[in-house]
Amino acid sequence: MTLKTRLRYQEPLVGTFLKTPSAMICEVLGRTDLDLVCIDAEHAPFDRKDISDCVLALAHVGKPSLVRIPANRSEHVLNALDCGATGILVPHIITGDDARALAANSHFGTGRGYAGSTRAAGYGARKMAEHKAVSAKSTVIIAQIEDADALDHLDDLLSVETIDAFFIGRADLSVSLGADGPNDPQVITAVEQICAKGKEAGATIGMFTANLDELPKWRAAGASLFLLGSDHGFMLSGAAELTTKVRAHF
Repeated sequence: MTLKTRLRYQEPLVGTFLKTPSAMICEVLGRTDLDLVCIDAEHAPFDRKDISDCVLALAHVGKPSLVRIPANRSEHVLNALDCGATGILVPHIITGDDARALAANSHFGTGRGYAGSTRAAGYGARKMAEHKAVSAKSTVIIAQIEDADALDHLDDLLSVETIDAFFIGRADLSVSLGADGPNDPQVITAVEQICAKGKEAGATIGMFTANLDELPKWRAAGASLFLLGSDHGFMLSGAAELTTKVRAHF
């Protein structure tokens, strides 16, 4: 079953963010039970070759890849999808028009430029009709809701059926709301509002949380996609756990 289909059926999914431009780390993460890996090209130093190498490594071990692109611009969409990413996670989608434009730029015939020489097209091995059909069937588009202004457009935004999921960016939402942090009551209220509106619209909702104890609450609220932690976090927590255990014997 493709990632796109699993999102449509709101199957509970867990992935993580990749912050280090490393194909080797992708291979390692690809051998875990994670459902997907999200390459964070918004907040980490990924160039096009880094994205290409990481997408290839994940594909090699059969792991779906998302690329969180830096901005909702057609060249960033094209870059990630031509490299063969399963899909994209796109920041700062505020209105329904933003979401519709994003979807248009992600598909051939509505805005995405075509090339048959890319990895996504099998380097010319796929005929145009086949490549277009495969892309339409499998490309995943996830819009990130993380601006206070987006809360005024939720009905229109969440009704855009060409978006596969809507991901709540709690950190940026906290900043946009002028809150003290992701656990501020007004942020929690906003997340609850997005989840409730998403459930009404039948939309797939995703989110990040640093507190895993919250997961039952948000799962009950309708969220099904969870991108949690990162390779950096795994290294830090693993090193901390190791040193704590070792030093206990000193």
